[in-house]
Amino acid sequence: MDSPRRLIIALLTTALAAGTLTGCAFGPPEDKETGTPPRFPTPSASAKPNDDAVTSVVIAKNLSVPWGVAFLPDGGALVTERDTRRLLKLGPETGTAGLKVTVLGTIEEAHSGGEGGLMGVAVSPRYTEDQTLFLYYTTRTDNRISTMKLGEQPKPIVTGIPVSGVHNGGRLAFGPDGFLYASTGDASRTGNAQDLKNLGGKILRMTTEGKPAPGNPAADSLVWTYGHRNVQGFDWDADKRMYAMEFGQDTWDELNLIEPGKNYGWPAVEGQGSDPRFTNPLTVFKPGDASCSGAAVSGTTLVAACLRGQRLWLAGLNGKGSLLGAPVAGLEGEYGRLRTVVKAPDNTLWVTTSNKDGRGKPVADDDRIVRIVLSSSGGVGKS
Repeated sequence: MDSPRRLIIALLTTALAAGTLTGCAFGPPEDKETGTPPRFPTPSASAKPNDDAVTSVVIAKNLSVPWGVAFLPDGGALVTERDTRRLLKLGPETGTAGLKVTVLGTIEEAHSGGEGGLMGVAVSPRYTEDQTLFLYYTTRTDNRISTMKLGEQPKPIVTGIPVSGVHNGGRLAFGPDGFLYASTGDASRTGNAQDLKNLGGKILRMTTEGKPAPGNPAADSLVWTYGHRNVQGFDWDADKRMYAMEFGQDTWDELNLIEPGKNYGWPAVEGQGSDPRFTNPLTVFKPGDASCSGAAVSGTTLVAACLRGQRLWLAGLNGKGSLLGAPVAGLEGEYGRLRTVVKAPDNTLWVTTSNKDGRGKPVADDDRIVRIVLSSSGGVGKS
């Protein structure tokens, strides 16, 4: 197991430095702990409030394009591997190399190729009663969402999501309202995003049976928002506001506040625009610095995990649906391509690498899952 890396930043925005981000910093383990299984400490009450530091530690190694992560009631996590189509369980047990990795099975119906394969995973909010999980995966004919109990075959609940070698979306998560949300891509056919009868280029909201959820903009439709090119990361803040990262084409990637029924403009506009029909992003990034596939909210910070940019972006949220200052970059080049970021039950963040996806430069331990702890001021930066 890699030793934690303590990362210091020289400057944050005034709002971030004032302590608007929650959590505490943990120091590196003592020398005698080097090489032992990962330890998950509790926050230290003595941590300085403006320590401006984080720790990161690798908790799993030698995976293959880990894509989705969802936590189980026992403290373990389900992880999907996009290209192998394997469903894994990580922990809660540990071994000499990190968390114990158990292969639960392979989703034979899934088809991997290009950006497709086994992607999103979500755990039922009533898992202790129903033992049900939800998967998003590519087949030879479509993208689909299925329910599954461990040891059984998947049962599709939504089919016909457009499929392509690229832009398949794939993220799944239960919202604070108890309904299941899914992000889809335009499947490289830009017209899909503006077609409300097409499931491509959308954020969908549904019941656990795959039916339109009560309160959707159109009662007979799964569509929550549209005009998306390819959303692969979204999350909610403490006030139930939804945010999503959007892959742009050549000009701008976007961070958007997601509101029901809104049109986010693709393909008519990329980034900021002046057409009142379309909703502008909160901020934009150059694709070379971003191309973010994952997003998670930790306290008042939105954290995005970026592939091409090989970094995290940290954006301070002001509690009113907009940002505090400019986003701060961190972990630049530390772990290569970063695919997914999720908040763990202990309020730390898990980040997956994607260096074996055909576009990265894998090292001996790839792909990895890294545990990130934000400091009290939320600072992340270069080491």
